[in-house]
Amino acid sequence: MTFRLTAISALALAAATPAMAEPVFNRIASFPVAMNLPEGADPMTETSAEIMAVTEDGNTLIYSDSPNKALGFVDITDPRAPKPLGQVAMEGEPTTTVIIGGTGFVGVNTSESFTQPSGVLRSVDLASRQIVASCDLGGQPDSVARNADGTQIAVAIENERDEDVNDGAIPQQPAGFVVTLPVADGAVDCAGKQVIDLTGLADLAGDDPEPEYLSYNAAGDLVVTLQENNHLVVIGADGAVAADFPAGTVDLEGIDIEDDGKFDFSASQGAVPREPDAVAWLDDGNFVTANEGDWNGGSRSFTIWSRDGQVVHEDAGAFEKAIVPTGHYPDGRSDNKGAEPEAVITAEYDGQKLMFLAAERASLVGVYDVADPAAPKLLQLLPSGIGPEGLVAIPQRNLFATANETDLGEDGAARAHVTIFERSEGQANWPQIVADAGIGWGALSGLAVDAATPTTLYAVSDSVYGAAPAIFTIDASAMPAKITQKTIVTRDGNPAEKLDLEGIAVDPAGGFWLASEGDAEKEVPHAVLRVDANGAITQEIGLPDALKDQATRFGFEGAAVIDGKLWLAVQREWKDDPKGQVKLLQLDPASGEWAGVRYPLETGEGWVGLSDLAVHGEHLYLIERDNLLGQRARTKSVTRIALADLAPAPLGGDLPLVQKELVRDLMPDLTATGGFVLDKVEGLAITPEGTAYIATDNDGTDDSTGETMFFSFQLPG
Repeated sequence: MTFRLTAISALALAAATPAMAEPVFNRIASFPVAMNLPEGADPMTETSAEIMAVTEDGNTLIYSDSPNKALGFVDITDPRAPKPLGQVAMEGEPTTTVIIGGTGFVGVNTSESFTQPSGVLRSVDLASRQIVASCDLGGQPDSVARNADGTQIAVAIENERDEDVNDGAIPQQPAGFVVTLPVADGAVDCAGKQVIDLTGLADLAGDDPEPEYLSYNAAGDLVVTLQENNHLVVIGADGAVAADFPAGTVDLEGIDIEDDGKFDFSASQGAVPREPDAVAWLDDGNFVTANEGDWNGGSRSFTIWSRDGQVVHEDAGAFEKAIVPTGHYPDGRSDNKGAEPEAVITAEYDGQKLMFLAAERASLVGVYDVADPAAPKLLQLLPSGIGPEGLVAIPQRNLFATANETDLGEDGAARAHVTIFERSEGQANWPQIVADAGIGWGALSGLAVDAATPTTLYAVSDSVYGAAPAIFTIDASAMPAKITQKTIVTRDGNPAEKLDLEGIAVDPAGGFWLASEGDAEKEVPHAVLRVDANGAITQEIGLPDALKDQATRFGFEGAAVIDGKLWLAVQREWKDDPKGQVKLLQLDPASGEWAGVRYPLETGEGWVGLSDLAVHGEHLYLIERDNLLGQRARTKSVTRIALADLAPAPLGGDLPLVQKELVRDLMPDLTATGGFVLDKVEGLAITPEGTAYIATDNDGTDDSTGETMFFSFQLPG
């Protein structure tokens, strides 16, 4: 199944960056690589899309799938409708593929241990999909590169360390090295293999170089990263080391360094080793490194270098700072490499020299204009799948693609994907919501509208950021929508603990009503709270015994005020609910009385429940959704109940079952920007004029792409 760019809702068209004079990239398709599993295989088999290449005609993507020890092939002749072409078994773990003519040359790790590494370079005929030759490499391969005219291949033989030995510190023998091999008439000359020794160069563990990544320039020079050694090597076209130098350190300011469930970008770190991973040439004299960090580093940056080792430009964390406003910042990695720049490539599109930099933990790709190596300019951020590892430029077709390695197939979670982007004139269709500088955010749940200013919305964040529960003010008139203020919910002057905010409603008397879902295992109670305009809790209401005794983990998911009384949506069945029915509860804050009705859920794979509710005219509107995403998603909808049919009964007896009406299937909206269907449609707010706003919850980037969709549509009359 392909998720295609179809009809886009009103705000999805509006919620884009302003029109640009230059072309922009937009995601047009996402391909789950599990579609390439062999016939009869368990569809939930773990897959991965790691390093990726493209055939010379630009019509077929080829990615390494380490868990399946195979290469996967994807037909992108129609890039909006990628098709599975199956797998080729590699008899080992494939690392990187390069294409020369009709042959793919694949580094394959065949090692049985860290101390006895081995590997081969396999030649795959792309027409027949058969392995036609293999060359012994003498060690464990990582990156593979080809030179400009296709007459030489280079392989980084990493001979990687065992992270369980000596806390992963190096040296750990055997040492790594670089291999070059001549290519003629589509065949590798194995006998012409040249081994290039890199020992004795690095200051750190110089007797154990571990080359990670390498790249050719047009002149035939190779640049090699020794990530664990924090060192860089330039090898001339003659195969001799022409230059080598330490990758050095960088000072970082204005970063978050604590994994603590809140955003605090006030910290600094000095002299952080760069420990570069991927590398790519900008021209014959300059190259760029993605400074992922490893066991000592994590500089969250990229660096542009001259061939002789001078720093031409140091990003110093600016890339990560640009990520924060999109909601993709991975707070859970704050103490370890942050957004984690890892992959980088360069390419020229219609004369414009571009650099693509992937942040593995933020699941984003930055697009930079690098015409001036000393002053790279960030043009766009692109939403990828989880863990972008491989980047492919296809400028002859105005395409760009990413391979996203993370597969979370259990319980309906995201699969490994290949994502395809197209460059064209027009507007960028992502992001749909951002924040003002300095505001960290994510995990948006309930939504509410300010009746006096219908383009002002309010949202809450859930327990992912439990250390700093917040109310966000959103300007929905902006393009994209903009979070302009973050108000921390407080109790006795301190950030309120033990909250899992999932619903918000504007209190007509001032301030807000908040619904906390609750989780007994985490000692978070189900609760309703009233807060003032500054976020201070002024009233807390727990469950009466009639509800407390029947409650489960899946509690309040939305809140709305009708005639001074609060209505709350319970996400899933509680103990006393018939299967397939959930409670809609009414609370009278003045008397403390509770009553309720039951709502009939759709059935399907996974579970189905409620996520938010809002009032407009003579109806109560609700989000009903399943917990599935991607190809498995089925139920993502807005329904409504006539207010006249809401006749809540006292608790303790039978509750009346309401009748619902389908208002909108949200599946086309959720595929409108070329991504796979997101599971957590959790926010609904409706203006007096009948504009319905929808927001998705990105789980704070945990096991998620980090993407938040924020769009609107007009309700039917």
